[in-house]
Amino acid sequence: MTADSTASFRQQYRREHIPAGYKGWLHLMFTFGIGGAALVASVLQLDQVRPTEWLAVPLTFLYANFAEYWGHRGPMHHLTRGLRLVYERHTRQHHRFFTDQAMPLDELRDLRAVLFPPILMTFFITAFAVPVGLLIAWATTANVAWLFIATSLAYFLNYEFLHMAYHLPQGHPVAGLPIIGRLKRLHQAHHDPRLMAHYNFNISYPVCDWIFGTLRK
Repeated sequence: MTADSTASFRQQYRREHIPAGYKGWLHLMFTFGIGGAALVASVLQLDQVRPTEWLAVPLTFLYANFAEYWGHRGPMHHLTRGLRLVYERHTRQHHRFFTDQAMPLDELRDLRAVLFPPILMTFFITAFAVPVGLLIAWATTANVAWLFIATSLAYFLNYEFLHMAYHLPQGHPVAGLPIIGRLKRLHQAHHDPRLMAHYNFNISYPVCDWIFGTLRK
């Protein structure tokens, strides 16, 4: 895609997919406000956590990393029955709005093309968090279940923060942090149209990309 075609698509996307009353800062507050409140509420449910129960945190991190990887490598980049919205939103919109040559957003309203909309948040929470959380509560202890929920929410908020940081303007102080720069380079390579369906599916930390051989530095 050329710079002109990317700019043209951005204008089209803003006309067709961003409602007139959309506010990027409100979307930001909704994501981190609701998510942060749910995270705090989950932590407050913990009661005298035993050392072995804390193992739920690293195990949930690995599970969330795999879910991020599978969701991105699978339905986000391959049209799947029942999940067309996920594919349309990601491959046909996000990857045309942002390419490896045009990563930064232009204005706050462009967050519509970065942050998860509520319907997709519901999909991933329903598909990956709720069933496992209920199973854990039944099979182990309440503390383990709440640790799973809290870690899943923390991972999701971390995911949204990092993804947003990759698409901030170059001069933004967050975009200048060393760890953001290193991770952004991996994500920018993924935004190369020639590579996007093959490499760097972990948007946060490339654990599963390394395990499954899809990491491209």
